[in-house]
Amino acid sequence: MAVPPAVPPGVSQKTTAAAAETVVDPLKSARRAGDPPCDVYLTGTVFLDIIFTGLDSAPVRGTESWARGMGSSPGGVANMASALARLGLRTSLAAAFGDDHYGEYCWDALERGEGIDLSSSRTVPGWHSPVTVSMAYEGERTMVSHGHEPPPDADSPDGGAPKCPPRARAAVASLVPGVRAPWIAAAARRGTRIFADVGWDDTGAWDLAALPDLAHCEAFLPNAQEAMRYTDTTCPRAAAHALTEHVPLAVVTLGAEGAYAVDGRTGETASVPAIEVEALDPTGAGDVFVAGFVTGTLAGWPLADRLAFAGLTAALSVQEFGGSLSAPGWAEVAAWWRRVGEFDEQDPVALRRYAFLEDLLPAGGGRAWPLRRAVPTIGFGRSL
Repeated sequence: MAVPPAVPPGVSQKTTAAAAETVVDPLKSARRAGDPPCDVYLTGTVFLDIIFTGLDSAPVRGTESWARGMGSSPGGVANMASALARLGLRTSLAAAFGDDHYGEYCWDALERGEGIDLSSSRTVPGWHSPVTVSMAYEGERTMVSHGHEPPPDADSPDGGAPKCPPRARAAVASLVPGVRAPWIAAAARRGTRIFADVGWDDTGAWDLAALPDLAHCEAFLPNAQEAMRYTDTTCPRAAAHALTEHVPLAVVTLGAEGAYAVDGRTGETASVPAIEVEALDPTGAGDVFVAGFVTGTLAGWPLADRLAFAGLTAALSVQEFGGSLSAPGWAEVAAWWRRVGEFDEQDPVALRRYAFLEDLLPAGGGRAWPLRRAVPTIGFGRSL
């Protein structure tokens, strides 16, 4: 499905003053007295992301490259936290923050700017914030990072996650081969639904036995290459079916081909094609996809709707630069739905795939938009 961008070309989502923030609680019908205080809990490392944009090509050794734009925002696990919060989920983040200006900026941007609960986080005296410099060009990016593990304390022996995480409907975990995170089992025992992704296995073993916490997860969301390597298959759809022997729900992202999911409990499958967009910066798109899928799952949507929504939010995110900066909220989703409906040449079958949005998006406006979010450092043209 080919669609126009959510806003006119050359106009940033974050500076379209005429847009209105659409207030949506996707879990409104599911909320009950006695529910957990937060919808989603997550933990990890927060980076200060410094993003250079407007580069014509990759930097060349021995030369100086000038970027036409630059911005700063919280990155790392903050990408996922921001994506969840902007979709209306009550999000709790446990992370270590440095007591430098970078740490103060990231804390303020996440707590006051995004409304994320940081009561499980901590400030570490004398520890400097991890930093990533990202250079975006030709729809890709190159990153350089620096940081050190935060020192442990009594409540966070592994440096970040509390020994006993707060009650939550769901948690998002990034599994690391050969590493067991005790908080995952503790959260699962309290009824928290665990959604997991995974990074590239640098050991080359690709052994599911090296992911012991997968046994506590409800859903596993690897990309196609990761899924095929872990299952020793040559087809991502076959890999998804094989993964349901280890986790109830397997979701495999297929890049330009969309995504495929299998519910091993019911045998239900779903396949949704990707939305064709001009990708400016893919940073954080995977996090946004997971956030969209978690939102739909907690709201009780059909599997195909969850996949479609996750793909849509990821597609909207790559049309802007940065990680947490580009995560779409309901205002961006509503703007996209209004625009695609204005084009007579749209495939009506493709549009019907997203018709469930009609029941989610109110016709009227809401809070003024843009919200106070992570504030870019400098912006030139279509930069941050």
